[in-house]
Amino acid sequence: MNSGGRPVVSVMEVGGTHVTAASVDIETRGLRFGGAFREALDGNGSAADILSALVRCAAHLPVQSPNRWAVAVPGPFDYERGIGQYEGVGKFDALRGFDLRAALTASLPDVADLSFCNDADAFVLGEWWAGAARGHRTAVGITLGTGVGSCFLRDGRVLQHGPGVPSEGRVHTLRYADKPLEETVSRRALRRAYAAATGEVPPDVREIAQRARQGDRAAADVFAETFGALGRVLGPPLAAFEPTVLVVGGSIARAWDLVAEPLRAGLTETDPAHAGSIVITSAQYPAEAALLGAAYLATAPVATALGEPRRGRTRSS
Repeated sequence: MNSGGRPVVSVMEVGGTHVTAASVDIETRGLRFGGAFREALDGNGSAADILSALVRCAAHLPVQSPNRWAVAVPGPFDYERGIGQYEGVGKFDALRGFDLRAALTASLPDVADLSFCNDADAFVLGEWWAGAARGHRTAVGITLGTGVGSCFLRDGRVLQHGPGVPSEGRVHTLRYADKPLEETVSRRALRRAYAAATGEVPPDVREIAQRARQGDRAAADVFAETFGALGRVLGPPLAAFEPTVLVVGGSIARAWDLVAEPLRAGLTETDPAHAGSIVITSAQYPAEAALLGAAYLATAPVATALGEPRRGRTRSS
């Protein structure tokens, strides 16, 4: 874990189309050895194919001594045992029941420790430890992409229950217009709404965003309605949880100019008393936050020695 006397942990973030690996310097809260490395990954591939992509990506990093690894993966996943629980989520079906911990331990050199964490939790912890939520005791983060990821954080601890915290701390369990939230707020929902408004075969979200910026009224309305709805759904739980910052990441957050205003308007509509006091911001490290957060979770006692409050090694789905 040490490089030149400084604590370093190797990390990976696993997504549906790629895997990213990096070495995180715990002292500087940054990436080392050339930054992050990415390899393509087919989330619908076989377990062997997925494992091969992870091992190829990991090979870009120097071997530490001892070699401590932290891996951020989306749920549903048994983070304690390192076994996939995917079924009907559109990716990683081949990892259902697959012991990824054993497979990686056998495939990576000199593994001294290997931990897993939820990717949304890692993202928010990374922004709390080193990014946009740094200095805030109580924070909420969401990721916008194929669905809505989320994490409710207080004093560096991931919370799964309590005032304002949805079931398991997951915003996607909430409902809007008598439907699961992700039927309104997600990549597929945005595309479906644009198709319904225009009668066109919908382009991807990036193109819809560009059309909105170029004056396409239907595209602008889709963004306004989608993220206004998200704000209205988030209003009551945030009022009860009382965070001082809401950090937004994920691929759709790249269109922050189209997301921020309707999101705040929706929050204000349902929670006018508190919405004005919450800092609403895009991620400071959108590409690195999950890597940083995974490293933090894996080395919380080390981070404590370097000046952070003591935190548990949280495992959350």
